[in-house]
Amino acid sequence: MSEIIDLSQEIFSGMPVYKSLPQVKISMHNSHEEWEGIKHPKNPTPSVYKLEMGEHTGTHVDAINHMAKQYKDQSIDTMPLSMFYTEGICLDFSHKGLKELISADEIESACTKSNLEIKSGDTVLIHTDHYRKYFNSPNWSNGPGISIEAAEWLGSKKISAFGVETMSPGVPGISNKEVHHICGKMGFTHYENLINLHLLLGRGRFRFIGLPLKIRGGTGSPVRAVAIFS
Repeated sequence: MSEIIDLSQEIFSGMPVYKSLPQVKISMHNSHEEWEGIKHPKNPTPSVYKLEMGEHTGTHVDAINHMAKQYKDQSIDTMPLSMFYTEGICLDFSHKGLKELISADEIESACTKSNLEIKSGDTVLIHTDHYRKYFNSPNWSNGPGISIEAAEWLGSKKISAFGVETMSPGVPGISNKEVHHICGKMGFTHYENLINLHLLLGRGRFRFIGLPLKIRGGTGSPVRAVAIFS
């Protein structure tokens, strides 16, 4: 029987978002009592919630058109579903500190240590344990990230995507913007705000699924990311 591991954050009002992105607001839009014609109920029960949030909320995937303006036609609804349904591996970088870069050599060494190979079409997940250490704390935005040359190296492996536990794939102000540009140029993407990556370590390859919503012209989408072990 397959084991499914949830890699997705909860979405809730007031949750952390990256810099100036839209704040998350969830409110009751309709109640069962309203539908039943009950006036002024003491304890209304929700039948429909209203969600206000950006595409890049919680665990999400970036579309290619998010990476730079020259990729404006490559929106989330145009990207092949095969990019979001892949084989995956998870590598351990939990020793990395705040704002530290992860190099290509370190990724290659982590593969060797784990006896794993990055294959064409893979999703490579980067475990830093940043979520468990710092989520919703003052250091939540100060996580480790991959370097510029690491992004180029991953792109040369023809991966579909990589994924991180942090709010950005690179370190803001050091490599983050350039990592986005490289993803656009080399035609792969990344997931942000993943959780439970520690549960994947030492277990080899798995099926990764992170299907986005079909948002017309979208620059990204929240996903329910999972890892499946057969």
